[in-house]
Amino acid sequence: MSPFGRYMFSFVLLVFLVCFCDGSIFQNDRVTVQITNAVGGGVGLNLHCKSKDDDLGYHFLDAGGSYEFRFRPNFFLTTLFFCKFEWGNESHWFDIYDAKRDILRCGTECNWQIYRSGPCLQDPVTKKYNLCDDWH
Repeated sequence: MSPFGRYMFSFVLLVFLVCFCDGSIFQNDRVTVQITNAVGGGVGLNLHCKSKDDDLGYHFLDAGGSYEFRFRPNFFLTTLFFCKFEWGNESHWFDIYDAKRDILRCGTECNWQIYRSGPCLQDPVTKKYNLCDDWH
């Protein structure tokens, strides 16, 4: 086979793999992060989440309200989303998704409730929000 023929074969093979495999053999599963306002007292919650690459904007959650977003963690598991939470006169930051911490802790469904004392992750086995962290 001529060098041009080998080049074309390699190119067509690469296009085929990218189009039909969607690169999924090199990608992690999509993760859904859900954040629920559990501040209590009928208080609304303002939140602003972002990563190094993506700003998800500002959102307001009524008492008991939820917001969710989806993404695919990068291959090196360095994906990090952090959020600022505000209610009343309080303001707090928290890393709502850290691939190295959460890939095994919550898998592809990371459900958080935001309390005054800090965020609590839902245990995927017991379904209870008992994996609580401190604010940063």
